Amino acid sequence: WGNTRPDFGRQAVREYIVENQRQWTNDFRVSGFRWDSVLNMRTTNWGDNPDGWSLLQWLNDDLDANQPWKINIAEDLQNNSWVTRPTSQGGAGFDSQWSNFVHNVRAALKTSDDNQRNMFSVRDAINERFNGNAFQRVVYTESHDENANGKQRVPSEIDPANPASYWAQKRSTLGAALVMTAPGIPMIFMGQEFLEDGWFADNDPLDWNKATVHAGIVQLYKDLIRLRKNTQGSTAGLTGQSLNTFHVNNSNKVIAFHRWNNGGSGDDVVVVANFRNTTYNNYRIGLPRSGGWSVAFNSDWSGYSSLFGNLFSPNFQAGSQAHDGMPFSGTVNLAPYTALILTKD
Repeated sequence: WGNTRPDFGRQAVREYIVENQRQWTNDFRVSGFRWDSVLNMRTTNWGDNPDGWSLLQWLNDDLDANQPWKINIAEDLQNNSWVTRPTSQGGAGFDSQWSNFVHNVRAALKTSDDNQRNMFSVRDAINERFNGNAFQRVVYTESHDENANGKQRVPSEIDPANPASYWAQKRSTLGAALVMTAPGIPMIFMGQEFLEDGWFADNDPLDWNKATVHAGIVQLYKDLIRLRKNTQGSTAGLTGQSLNTFHVNNSNKVIAFHRWNNGGSGDDVVVVANFRNTTYNNYRIGLPRSGGWSVAFNSDWSGYSSLFGNLFSPNFQAGSQAHDGMPFSGTVNLAPYTALILTKD
């Protein structure tokens, strides 16, 4: 950008950039690219830059034509659905783009006053998608931008004095649960899985000792990834497009949403998240189907951290009492700042 912006209308410049992409994919076999500051390629200080836009289209068409299984991701952050719309429709043709999910969710995680958490903003972050496709967005709570430029990693934003405190561990892992269960492509930042703190700088190495000190938090991320990928065959809903954010309680600061692919046993998933420093016993939520529901994940498990309360929430049978606009319902126990992942037996 600024004085360093290439002349995207000059053929030699365009070919140089496209051939760089080909070299990285063909010779170095990279899986794909995240394009920095696409906004500054497609616009200038004076408005739209059609040369930049057409170059982005060429780059995406070229990758799709030669290695369509690889991914091109845009960092644009303007909620512009045209960035991920097909070039045949006039779009830039990116496969996915970084999402503003991060802004709403980080705001809800880092504030110290429970009453200031806006569950409707969290709902909007979960519901966001581009062109009707949930996977056209990348969801995250930490990135090199969010952890620098005057900002710190999530645990340090939550508790600057003690980024390994109960509050920092609880709310940062609550954010991790949303990243891995909200529709989209989940992304974690280096060291996030072992509570790396402070701010990101390229001359500040990761403290790998934290991976041992916080081995339980590492396991929490592993468990979330396993569920997100449906490796056990019980959470196919987390791989699907369908979403219903059916419970938004802005007083109790509880949100719940239903994810499904085809629906039914081994597919339906319900996620319940408590954003308040309050324990709720027998908290009722709606459910899409009758029969047995299992608690596949409980972020309050003491195996993840000795600081966690280990509040047990048992498996249960959904009752016929309608609730939240759903035909069935059940009750769960929710510890402070905790996420539960429920699966249909």
